Amino acid sequence: MTKRQTRLFFIGGTALFAAIFLGMTVDSHRQFGRLTNADRITPEVSAGKDVWHRSNCINCHTLLGEGAYYAPDLTKITQARGTAYLSAFLKNPSQFYSEKQHRRLMPDPKLSDTEIAQVIAFLDWVSHIDNHGWPPRPILVSGGTFPGTEVTPPTGTAPSNDPVVLGSQLFKQAPPGCSACHSTAPGVNLAGPSLAGIGIRGDTVVSQSGYKGAAKDAASYIRESIVSPSAHLVPGTSYSANGRSFMPDNFHQTLTDQQIDQLVAYLVTLR
Repeated sequence: MTKRQTRLFFIGGTALFAAIFLGMTVDSHRQFGRLTNADRITPEVSAGKDVWHRSNCINCHTLLGEGAYYAPDLTKITQARGTAYLSAFLKNPSQFYSEKQHRRLMPDPKLSDTEIAQVIAFLDWVSHIDNHGWPPRPILVSGGTFPGTEVTPPTGTAPSNDPVVLGSQLFKQAPPGCSACHSTAPGVNLAGPSLAGIGIRGDTVVSQSGYKGAAKDAASYIRESIVSPSAHLVPGTSYSANGRSFMPDNFHQTLTDQQIDQLVAYLVTLR
């Protein structure tokens, strides 16, 4: 190849890839509004973004892969935890976690009720951005797994059609991310209570005079707790406030009937 040919090859290649890069950039900007649901950016969402930055949340948390990795990624936090839990948590984080027991402690951000509502609105908007599954991080801090929440890696065996096996796998994957809030080990309570023995405890709950739901046995009680978590609030626990359970109440929309059946089949075996 002569010097002239080399020069032309370099110039042509540079121009070609510059055009490709420019085209991809224009196409990305063309889709930003749709991918980020820009039509859902309300004044409350904008105010919540200001609260997020003013409180330096990004110093510990990540959003869409941006920020520090000292604390959990919050990209999908509103879908995993729900507004009721997040509101109570931001008012007083120490009532949910202690540094001694859980090896982490979020400082009190000292936000007003209005600021809490605003930052949750911002986080909810973020949770609906089409981020193509990025970042691939669990809710729990890396290395901060607790008994009963470990995710068993796949062994390479053939897929099972057993609802109990499928329910066990679903329990540990996100979404729905059940294991991010619930342990299956006795006495290990996270954002939600331990589900150890729920197959027996469910029968006990529905037989008590103070039970307010419509379930008749452990299986229907577990199903009710998934699709309508505020139907019955267990007295004396810290997993509800103002008559609402901290558990998200949209699983009947985000999970199929078959997935709910599989979760029930698995959880009822925890005896």
